[in-house]
Amino acid sequence: MKVSRVLLKISNLLVSAVVVLFLLAVGGWSAYALWDNLQVYSAAVSVQTQLLALKPEMDPESTPEAIAESFEELRALNPDTVAWLTLDGTAIDFPIVQGEDNMTYINTDVYGNFSMSGSIFLDSNCDPSFREPYALVYGHHMSDHVMFTDLDLYKDENFFRSNTTGTLALPDRVCRLKIFACLIVPSSEDHIYNPSLWRNGVSGLLQFSRENALFVNEEVLSRLEGDPNAQVLALSTCSSEFTNARTILLAAVE
Repeated sequence: MKVSRVLLKISNLLVSAVVVLFLLAVGGWSAYALWDNLQVYSAAVSVQTQLLALKPEMDPESTPEAIAESFEELRALNPDTVAWLTLDGTAIDFPIVQGEDNMTYINTDVYGNFSMSGSIFLDSNCDPSFREPYALVYGHHMSDHVMFTDLDLYKDENFFRSNTTGTLALPDRVCRLKIFACLIVPSSEDHIYNPSLWRNGVSGLLQFSRENALFVNEEVLSRLEGDPNAQVLALSTCSSEFTNARTILLAAVE
């Protein structure tokens, strides 16, 4: 009987020790994961802060020469830089790069360094001069207003109605953006993720937007529907509504 009690105590002690070790391991991993996430966000914020010092001319009334000159330092840093995007009322204020394919900048920052936050990048199948009817730009969804997280803000109708403008600065011109739709779509949605569909015009995209958007800016959308030369910029980031969901913001390029 005494032997049985001793064995039971030893068994309980071993179980307790295993549980304690497991909890310590889980706690250690959780602490590391939190630290790692903080490092990712800190690095992304640091890069954005540095890049803001290189922000080019954003005034559409500026001369082409002044606009081109304002891009020189940014393009010297990275020749893949094709534009700068600003959305008013948000923290989205980044250069746009374009790689050889859509994996080039998924985990690479504008400096060419590995980064989990990646870069804001133009689909490799889109025209880098933004002269075609449709352009698609991607950015990671993170938190704390980092990268394209603030696209979430447009899923609130009050915010969507109150924040309708932005700017797309290019090496040869500056364009105003007028936001006209916010959508939630699967990552397989051809209307958004197949830019070749809209090489000759975006009428089908506009119809899709009208039928599927969470919200639309009727004034802008109606004007685009009557313009055979309409240009649309799509901004894409991950979303949590369902598996492989994406938040899409559509803007007229003027």
